[in-house]
This record gives sequence, C-alpha cells and structure tokens, in this order.
Amino acid sequence: MSDHYHIHRYWTREKPDFERRIPDTIIIRRLLQYIIPYRRRLLLIGFSILIASLMGLSVPYLMKIAIDEYIQVGDLQNLSIVSAICLLLYGVNWAASRLRDYNITWIGENMVNQLRHRVFTQLQILPYSYYDSAEAGDIISRVTNDTDTIGDVFVLEVISIFSNVITLTGVIIMMLFMNVQLTLASLIIVPLVALSVWIFHSAFRSAYERIQQKIAKLTSKLAENISGIREIQSFTREQETEEDFREVNLENLQANVKATQIFGAFFSISTFITQVGRLIVLIYGGYLLIHGEVTIGILVAFLAYLSRFFEPVAALTSLYNTIQSALAASERIFEIMDTRPEIRDKDDAKELLKIKGEINFRNITFGYDSQNPVLHNISFQVSPGETVAIVGPTGAGKSTIIKLLSRFYESELGSITIDGNDIKAIKLKSLRNQIGTMLQETYLFSGTIMENIRYGRLDATDEEVKNVAEIVGIHEFIQNIPEGYDTWVGERGVKLSTGQRQLVSFARALLKDPPILVLDEATSSIDPYTELKIKRAQSILLQGRTSLVIAHRLSTVVNANKIIVLDKGKIVDQGDHNSLIEKGGLYRRLYQMQFKDIKETIQITRS
Repeated sequence: MSDHYHIHRYWTREKPDFERRIPDTIIIRRLLQYIIPYRRRLLLIGFSILIASLMGLSVPYLMKIAIDEYIQVGDLQNLSIVSAICLLLYGVNWAASRLRDYNITWIGENMVNQLRHRVFTQLQILPYSYYDSAEAGDIISRVTNDTDTIGDVFVLEVISIFSNVITLTGVIIMMLFMNVQLTLASLIIVPLVALSVWIFHSAFRSAYERIQQKIAKLTSKLAENISGIREIQSFTREQETEEDFREVNLENLQANVKATQIFGAFFSISTFITQVGRLIVLIYGGYLLIHGEVTIGILVAFLAYLSRFFEPVAALTSLYNTIQSALAASERIFEIMDTRPEIRDKDDAKELLKIKGEINFRNITFGYDSQNPVLHNISFQVSPGETVAIVGPTGAGKSTIIKLLSRFYESELGSITIDGNDIKAIKLKSLRNQIGTMLQETYLFSGTIMENIRYGRLDATDEEVKNVAEIVGIHEFIQNIPEGYDTWVGERGVKLSTGQRQLVSFARALLKDPPILVLDEATSSIDPYTELKIKRAQSILLQGRTSLVIAHRLSTVVNANKIIVLDKGKIVDQGDHNSLIEKGGLYRRLYQMQFKDIKETIQITRS
C-alpha cells in the first residue's frame, strides 16, 4: 500500500463509538427537570390540549346525530345548525392547537437555551486535560446539534404523550358509549402494534446513536479543516482533504439512510396493521348494520373515531423511535455536564489578595501520563521581583512548569507555593488573577485590537490600553491603521502578522499588571525588529515584578537574575548567564550552537 494510504488512515481513523450507559428512565427524569419550571405554560398547554381534544371528539358524534336524525328525515334546518356548530368547533380546535404549539415551541427553545448555557459554563471549568483528549468539533456538535435535537424532539414528544393519551381515552369512551362490540373489534390490533415496536426497539436505539456520532464526526472534520486551511493550501492538500470530507459526509449519509430504512419498515408494518384494523371494523360494522344492531350514523361516526383512535396509537407506538434521537443526544450532553473537573477549589480554599511574588517549587514530579513523567523532582525558588529564565532543549519540560504554576495541570508529588501558600489551597480564580501569562501559542479573539488588549483587565480605560500598547511598541503601528484601535482582527487574529499578534498579546498580559509575569516562548517566532521592541519593553516592565521567562532564544534571557537549565525533565544547572558560560555544560553548548547558527546565517546573507 502507498504511504498516502497509511497517512490517510492515521488521520481519519474513527474514534471508538459513543456508547449509551445511562438508562432511558434516568435521562428522561433529568430532562423533565428542564421542563417542570414552566408550570404555568404547561398548565396552559394542558388546557389547550383538553379543549382541542374535546372539540375534535365532539364532531364525529354530531355527524352521527346529523345522519340519523336530520339527513334521513330531510330536516335541513337542524342540519344547518349542526353544521354551524361543527364549524365553530373546528375554529375552537384550531385556536387551541395554535396556542398549544406556540407554548410547546417556547418551552423547547428555552430548554435548549438552558442546556447550552449549562454546558458552556461547564466547559469553562474543565481543565486542560479534558481538551487534550476531546475534539473541538465533537464538543461543538454536542452544544449545537445535540441540544437542538433535544429541544425539537423531547419537548414535543413528552407533551404529545399527554395529548395522545387524552385523545385515545376520549375516543375509547365515545366508542364504548356508541357500541361495545365494535370497540372490542377495534382493540384487536393494539397487541400487534405493540409487538412491532418491541421488535424494532434495539434497531431504533443503535440507529439514532450512530447518527449523533456521525454528525459529531462531520462537525469535527469541518472545524479541523477550517482551522487548518492555510496549511492545507500551503501543502496543496485540497484534493486529499476533499476526499476525507467526502468519506465522512458519506458515512453521515449512510447512517441517516439506515435510520430512514428502519423507520420506513416500522411505519409500513404499523400502517398495514392499522389498515387491517379499519377493515375489520368496516366488515364487522357492516354486518351489524345489516342485522339492524347499529345505524348508518353510528357506523360513519365510528369510522371517524377509528381514524382518531389509530392516530394516537401510531404516535404512541412510534414514540420510542423518535425519542431515541433525543435520548442519544441527551446522554452526550450529560456526559459533559457530569464530568467532574480534576482541578477545582477545595471547600476551605482561600483568596490570594496581595502578594510579594515569592515562588517555590519543591520536589515536583509530574507527567501528563502518570506512567511517563515529564518532570523529575524539580525544586527551585524565585525571590520577589526576581527574573528567572528557564531554558533547555525542546521537550525538556519548560512549558509544563508554567502550566503547573497556574494549575492548568496538577502534580500529586511535591508542592508549589506562592508567598508560602500552597497553590492547591488557593482559589483558582484568585491564583490566576495574580499571574499574567503570555503563552507559547498566541490567541486573539474575534474583535477589535482595543477589545483584545482590554481582555487583560476589562475595566481599563482607553488611555490605559493605549499606554500599555505604547510601552510594548505597537501603538504607532495601530495608529497608522485606518481604523486604529477599532480594527477588527478576525478569528484568532488572522488579519495581523505573527509579530503583531504577539505584541497585542504581550500588551494584554501587561495591562493586567500582575505581581507575577510569565512569558512562555514569547519571542520564539517573531522577527528581530519586533523582538527588539519586546526586549525594550521587558527592561522596564520586569522591574519589581516576579517573572518567569521561557525561551529557546538564549539571547533574550542573558540579563535574567537566574537561569534554570532543564534537560529531560531534570534541572541540570542553574545560575546567571556568565557563571553558566564559565561552567560549560548544556547551557554553554546551547548558547554556542545558537551563536554559531546566527554567524552562519549572517555569512550566507552577505554572500
């Protein structure tokens, strides 16, 4: 097989299917909690259902009266009155049905709104580790498609149960009132319909689970391709990407076609059974009519009631089919809502209001996978106002140290303290408010430059935002843009260059004015001119502030008070730049290697 085939299968291999684990009854009870608060509207729906059902049930009986008492004797006057009454009942039925439908839709939309808000709130507190294993497209599908399915199907079906039960009860009462024998004949087919539901039970469940999985996979693939469009076009992989999407889209189509086939088979069988029921009633009713045991009016009214009898029976028997899609979607929603954050505030967690900025790492051992530690027995101290640089080869564990400090991840071995307070005993929001972070991957939100910088402190004035931008060295650039600080940066800041995005992100972190400042690879992917701007800003802004600076470019950290050298998750050396150069070892080798690369680059450029 070709290499492309193996690469294709690696990136497009299907994740294990989502398996239902929560019983249907528990899911239904949980969903009902989102409907019960709307008691007044539910009462209004119940009232409108009752009125609509009574109006609908009255018409066939009036038809029986019209045929037996007025048509046969040619009483046109009373026939006209009965017809007018029927017309009035139709109008009341229509109004009650519209009132019912409006309130059902209102409750469904509000239920979706609640669910989305709760899921989104939950997503805000889930730790980095959750997003390491989750796919963005799958999460998006759950928050959008699955909640829509719940609102569209569950509310409608739950309320339709009530409506159909009332209608069915009323129909049976009216049928029994007119003729017991014909009523018993009508009920013959009910066990057959129930049997068909039982036979299709498992097929419905698996089919709708499959649909939700394929929709999630399709959304995930779409989100991935939109985010990676520049890489796709740069590597000219448009055709391969199109083939991948076609394959996923085809799987979604096949899942929906399969569900349609199953429902079609069930619907055909149910329809056949109900038609047989009508035929039984027609034949038996004709027999009774011939022998004078029923009138023509009773037979006509009975056939009308029979239609109303089979409608709720069919609806109730197909309920399992339609509600399975909502139950499958609900479990995927509840899976997110039930995920307990691994990192959360303790009951006695305290606020960290004003700090000096002393940081202590004591015997920290940590791994994203507990079997493979990334850091091994890490211990170091950062004094208040001190700038400490952490350097080392790629994969040495530098960024992991920063993530542990902000409790994006948590180590079970060792401790981290700020001003002597164990960070595990500090409220998360309070802890992170003390730390201004510029991460390795710069992220800007869709909005203006002003809004993105102000994200560091939402109550900052325009002047404060501009002052920080000026310190960073981006104010002049912004002023030269036609819309200035109101310039729309686009999704993820795509309308700005890499250096400009980093400077905006840098200004955002500095506007926060935190006691502790963290720069994680802050100058790793910018041009020398932009790097010079950041260096100048750093010389002013790092003064009097506890700072951790992580960089591959050692030229950016030569003035740090202390440099910690990491290799394979262990501290192999520490000291200032000059002492580490004199010692030799890994730091000097890294520095000489970078200096050599710079000299070779200059020589190549000159030649």
